[in-house]
Amino acid sequence: MLGALAGTPGSLDLTDEETMALLRAYGIPLLGTRRVEDADAAVAAAAEIGYPVVLKSTAPWLRDRRDLGGMRFDLADAEDVRAAFAAIPAGDPVIVQEQAAPGVGTVVEVVDDPSFGALVSFGLGGVATDLLGDRAYRTLPLTDTDAHELVREPRAWPLLNGYRGSAPVDTAALEELLLRVARLADDLPEVLGLTLEPVIVGPADAWHGGRSLVVAGAAIRVGPPTARIDQGPRRMFRPNTP
Repeated sequence: MLGALAGTPGSLDLTDEETMALLRAYGIPLLGTRRVEDADAAVAAAAEIGYPVVLKSTAPWLRDRRDLGGMRFDLADAEDVRAAFAAIPAGDPVIVQEQAAPGVGTVVEVVDDPSFGALVSFGLGGVATDLLGDRAYRTLPLTDTDAHELVREPRAWPLLNGYRGSAPVDTAALEELLLRVARLADDLPEVLGLTLEPVIVGPADAWHGGRSLVVAGAAIRVGPPTARIDQGPRRMFRPNTP
C-alpha cells in the first residue's frame, strides 16, 4: 500500500484500521479497539473486549477531547455503554476500547525534519509538558543507547523513575517501543509522521493483563518520501556546556 504513494502528490492520514494493522505488524502493543456505528454494536464490542471500556468519538473536533464530551471512561456494563454512546455528540462512528490500568502517559512521535530527515521523539504526556516543549529527539537509525537516553532525557524523567514514592515504570518496555517505532520509520520512508499518544506505561510486573505498556491512541500520516540530497547518516549532538 505505501509503495504506491511514490507518484501521489501530497500526504494522507491512514484510517484507524490501517494504522492499527501497520503497528501490529511491528509488534507494537495496542489496546483492544473496535469501531462501531450504533449503541447495539458498541455493547457487543464491549462484551468482546471485556469491561471496563472507554468510548471515543471519531469526529475530528471531538477526538481525544474529554473536556468536550468526546471521551467516556469507566464504563462497567452494557447500561453504561448505551448511556455513554447516547451522550457523545456529533453522531459520528465511535471507538470502543479497553480501558488501561492507571499508569504514566507518554508520547512517542516520528517527525520529518528538513535537516535531519526522520526523527524519533519522546516525552511525557500532559499540557504542561507540551507547553514547556519537554521532548527528546534522536535521528534514525536508533540504537539501544539512543533509546536508553531518549527515555531519560526529558526533564520530567523523574515521574517515570519513582518520583515521590511512586512505583518506577517499566523503562525497558519504553525503550523496546522506541526501537520498534524507529524500525518502522526506517523501513518505511513513506511514513511522514507518526504519533502514539497516550502510551501508558506502568510497573514491570503484571500491570495490565500481563503487559507493562499499552498504546491507547495512534495516528500515521503517509506520502511520497522527502527527497534528500545526501544519503549518509546524520547525528544530533548537544554542545558541551560548562
